[in-house]
Amino acid sequence: MASIKVFGHATTTSTRRVLLTLHEKNLDFELINVDLKDGEHKKEPFLSRNPFGQVPAFEDGDLKLFESRAITQYIAHRYDDQGTNLLPADSKNIAQYATMSIGMEVEAHQFDPAASKLAWEQLFKHIYGLTTDQAVVAEQEAKLAKVLDVYEARLKEFKYLAGETFTLTDLHHIPVIQYLLGTPTKKLFTERPRVNEWVAEITKRPASQKILQ
Repeated sequence: MASIKVFGHATTTSTRRVLLTLHEKNLDFELINVDLKDGEHKKEPFLSRNPFGQVPAFEDGDLKLFESRAITQYIAHRYDDQGTNLLPADSKNIAQYATMSIGMEVEAHQFDPAASKLAWEQLFKHIYGLTTDQAVVAEQEAKLAKVLDVYEARLKEFKYLAGETFTLTDLHHIPVIQYLLGTPTKKLFTERPRVNEWVAEITKRPASQKILQ
């Protein structure tokens, strides 16, 4: 039995962030499904793993963690000698690490809020039999477009958002982008040439394909 356990739901972008990292690292793990419709994440024993009642929770032996971006950083550091290097090419270069950290902060606070709302409105609402609010879509697309304009400029200088190598900064974007590529919001990516190339590059990675299966 794998010592690494992920308690989550494979449809959530936060759980997928962790699964992506584990696949990139070629690590064995056990995904333990948490029934979100039944509210299992708001009850014990899940609350003992994450008191905020949000997936995923994570265990590696005796270590227990929550918050997907913190989990991915733990995995990248703890298993730095396995699979894909998800940290800067020169792990001792503080400037490179700071650049990656900035990218992760931008993803979490600028990109993801708008992107996740767009995925909810255009995809998940349909699953739950709800109606898309087009006013919200328009508002959030305008916000996301501004972020992608910054990305377009950045990607004219570098292959990836944190430099010339694939890092956690890029990985953190993948789950919600995969969802948005199946919605009209896809146009925001395709109409920006460098962003479009970057999206194609990161979503065709073997680990990215695994979480779609």
